[in-house]
Amino acid sequence: MSKITSQSQDFSQWYLDIVKVAELADYSKVKGCMVIKPYGYAIWENIQRELDSRIKAADVKNVYFPLLIPESFLQREKEHVEGFMPECAVVTHGGGKKLTENLVIRPTSETIMYDTFSDWIKSYRDLPLKINQWANIVRWEMRTRPFLRTTEFLWQEGHTAHKDKAGADEEAHRALKMYEDFDRDFLALPVLTGRKSDKEKFAGALYTLSTEALAKDGKAIQAGTSHNLGMTFAESFNINYQDENGALQKVWQTSWGVSTRLIGTLIVVHGDEKGLRLPPKVAPTQVVIVPIYKTDGEERETVLKAARQIASDLKRFRVLIDERDTYTPGFKFTEWEVKGVPLRIEIGPRDLAKNSCILARRDTSEKTSLEISELFTAVPKLLDQIQENMYEQALKFREEMTSEIGTYEDFKKILEEKGGFLVTGWCGKETCEQKIQEETKATIRVIKEENTKCKCVYCGEKSSHKVYFARAY
Repeated sequence: MSKITSQSQDFSQWYLDIVKVAELADYSKVKGCMVIKPYGYAIWENIQRELDSRIKAADVKNVYFPLLIPESFLQREKEHVEGFMPECAVVTHGGGKKLTENLVIRPTSETIMYDTFSDWIKSYRDLPLKINQWANIVRWEMRTRPFLRTTEFLWQEGHTAHKDKAGADEEAHRALKMYEDFDRDFLALPVLTGRKSDKEKFAGALYTLSTEALAKDGKAIQAGTSHNLGMTFAESFNINYQDENGALQKVWQTSWGVSTRLIGTLIVVHGDEKGLRLPPKVAPTQVVIVPIYKTDGEERETVLKAARQIASDLKRFRVLIDERDTYTPGFKFTEWEVKGVPLRIEIGPRDLAKNSCILARRDTSEKTSLEISELFTAVPKLLDQIQENMYEQALKFREEMTSEIGTYEDFKKILEEKGGFLVTGWCGKETCEQKIQEETKATIRVIKEENTKCKCVYCGEKSSHKVYFARAY
């Protein structure tokens, strides 16, 4: 098995090693794109399945829109096109002929969807309209890294239309809360939530809300976003409705989404020197059973029979028996640790003689001996404990890596020496925000408080906001 670079030696290379050795993805022959391997895609399927159920519980219906968008659609909203055209891939020929109008491979679907919304929405009775799409996206990236930033990636994008600002505000915050709960309960990710600065918001949005996790190298990673789009797109695409009094009104809209970046987030937040660590709820394999035996004779069949019975008893979980005879138990232990399987059960002739087995936790590396008869009740409790403990470990790290900052000198010093989230005052001026980014590469991740009494960390003027800065992926 390939060696994994130490996090402390080279975190970036450690990450790439995990992606390769844990068999999550391969590089594609198409520059900047990745091939998601079965194990990596199984993680995405679990994310998709759970999140899709939460989306549908909010009465949002799934749809599918075309991959190709007429270039003129993007031109209809000035701020949106300025934000996305540098990243767009454009189709100029089709069927061996030059197209009469160029087609853009979707960088996001607002424009193609909202042209259709203008046909779907005519009356207040058509509102709210709430749809979601699971799709692939293309954004031309110069510097890529599997899952964290690729030219093509998978995501879900929710899009809604409402009668008024209050409805859009409620939906934007509902989606944010859904992501926050999903991150915490399913992915064991503690995330900050809050509003983005105007500089960092989605192109064309009234405001953007975000969830922000913290990687083990002290950098922030945006896990999900939710946008109140205001009436910007309604004006550009003539999305009007007749209200209860017969007057013509424009809709208010939201969009929100997460992507396969969540897999990268799991790696950088939970991974350790041994490899990937997966919370039980999202792990493709929750329990792996490694039978230990001599490769021939009665011993092998006896141990495998016991392993299969254990797997049958635990069939409500995602259980795998590693029956490969071409690898040693030690190799298997290492492989499943690299792949982050939450719980490993080891069983051999000596264990069977005592009607027991060995349980190894991936989150703590602890090993315990347990009677086989106790597994049925012990395993679910252990998986719950692992899920909770992984969240608490990540939360503790984030708290330790969050610093209250008073002066700009301290800001630069702590950012270089420690990293993490820097909580400080900000006057609200984009000039100060821009200067800080240029000088330190740190950006405002979320705005947590307004009307604070502290001073702007850069210019020293009275602060109107308390914000979280960090360097970010």
